[in-house]
Amino acid sequence: MAAHATPSGPPGSVPVFEHRRHGRDGGRVLVLNATYEPINVCSVRRAVILLLKHRAEMVEEGLSSLRSERASVARPAVIRLSNYVRLPRDAHRRKITRRAVFARDGWECQYCGCRSQLTVDHVIPRSKGGSSEWENIVASCAPCNRRKGDLLPRQANMHPRRPPVRPHSSVFIHVASPVIPPAWKQWLPEAA
Repeated sequence: MAAHATPSGPPGSVPVFEHRRHGRDGGRVLVLNATYEPINVCSVRRAVILLLKHRAEMVEEGLSSLRSERASVARPAVIRLSNYVRLPRDAHRRKITRRAVFARDGWECQYCGCRSQLTVDHVIPRSKGGSSEWENIVASCAPCNRRKGDLLPRQANMHPRRPPVRPHSSVFIHVASPVIPPAWKQWLPEAA
């Protein structure tokens, strides 16, 4: 029985396994506002459309290029919009999700620092009047969450390492792409 060879394609093109690895849209691209502020993550396909329509410019190129029968285009990694996009003042008031809480808290338990079995914990339990607001929810590993239970922080002698706060809007970029490509790092603010 012969081993299956992976077709390599024309010289300089992206190997077939790269297309499979990136999926249908070919990966993610960081979108910067005209002021170089990170505002979104989009697909490579959407980024190329914005570039071809001159609605954006390439800031960082990816490692490979995109090829068709007649053209070759650099794969975008970071693009900047040509026109300033006004964001609503309350853009940071997005829905609270587990992934957003984990991203805000650096994907680690706010009680012990471990990075496995993450869940969320209400610092002040709802049964004791705690609300489901950013300022009352932290990432917690399952063992710490069970140990704290329905107790107040002082009763359990368990206080979050960092006080929970409403996240900076860039946290949602970490939610859209938990693994941040090296080309994006200089454009994103440091984690709190």
